Amino acid sequence: MRGAVGHGILTGMDDIATLDRRQGPHGEVVLRQRGAHFEIIANGCFLMDTSDGRSERLLVDAAYDTLLPGTPDPSVLIGGLGVGFSLAHAAQDPRWGHITVLEREEAIIDWHRTGPLGAVSGPALSDSRTRIIQADLVDYVRTAQDTFDALCLDIDNGPDWTVTEGNDGLYSPAGLADCARRLRPGGVLAVWSAQPSHAFEQALRNAGFTGVHTKEIRVARGVPDVVHLGVRPA
Repeated sequence: MRGAVGHGILTGMDDIATLDRRQGPHGEVVLRQRGAHFEIIANGCFLMDTSDGRSERLLVDAAYDTLLPGTPDPSVLIGGLGVGFSLAHAAQDPRWGHITVLEREEAIIDWHRTGPLGAVSGPALSDSRTRIIQADLVDYVRTAQDTFDALCLDIDNGPDWTVTEGNDGLYSPAGLADCARRLRPGGVLAVWSAQPSHAFEQALRNAGFTGVHTKEIRVARGVPDVVHLGVRPA
């Protein structure tokens, strides 16, 4: 079930077990199990769980579908790793030529490589097209020299609801300009959000992105999850 509290909300009386708790440079991250599902908490903020990956899969598919037809062996940067739905879905699609995942939390990477989240991402981690980089996305898009055909960004609950204060800059004019520089001409920026943001749509247009549009995933209650998309002009 999805909802406006983040990447999902699990309800009911299932027992909750804390599987790991780490203190990192950006605060505390916690992996919990609730019934059959796993969930990630960052600094007390519910981020996501394994109950429903539709919108994470939409993030990847919508980016590919928005690419210029015939883009050869397109490369995608996924930020961040989360519970692994976006990575797993990208790796299941042979049309992607290269898949780079950026994740700033060492704990989350560990939970995939040696922990229970490997059940979601396992085959994708060993795919020859996949590389995992431990880095902060905001810093990476500002300083890296790599370019991609698509950026699929999912590090917050949306442009209007960031997990850490420093992430605000990613959705600012300067941050969107950094994203555009990481894209090849005709490349696609796709941003996950727990709720639609008309202000962010306008920010994409103001930053020079074309073909700005939003795709929705309806949820059982509350506002839909969305993916905001824009294209760097060719």
